Amino acid sequence: MLRPLDETIAVAPQITPDDVPAIAAAGYVAIVNNRPDGEERGQPDGDAIRIAAEAAGLAYTAIPIAPGGFSRAQVDAMAAALSAADGPVLAYCRSGTRSCNLWALARAARGDDAAALTGKAAQAGYDLGGLRPALDAVARGG
Repeated sequence: MLRPLDETIAVAPQITPDDVPAIAAAGYVAIVNNRPDGEERGQPDGDAIRIAAEAAGLAYTAIPIAPGGFSRAQVDAMAAALSAADGPVLAYCRSGTRSCNLWALARAARGDDAAALTGKAAQAGYDLGGLRPALDAVARGG
């Protein structure tokens, strides 16, 4: 279920409130929700995950990403959530792909090498090939 990208972050498909204690026990200190509420029938509400995260002592940030693209504000919000965490972060969406893509964009915006980010994502099973032009543009400040 959890796919570590590096020592600071893992991504996952949709989690439930019942998953949160195990996430905390695994050493994660924050959860980032990249899934809009109501995207799919039966999906847990973000507030339910937030309540469970807070009960477990985890930080919670919602940065919903609708299918179709990322804004600079979302990239900056992800970078801020990663920077604020005092330990590993778990980011989730429907499949983990949007969370992985947003992580890569946020790290590129902070100066990480696009090729290294692409390699980390590939090791976790995610292909950032189509995102590479955006990674390069963000790294240049675009």
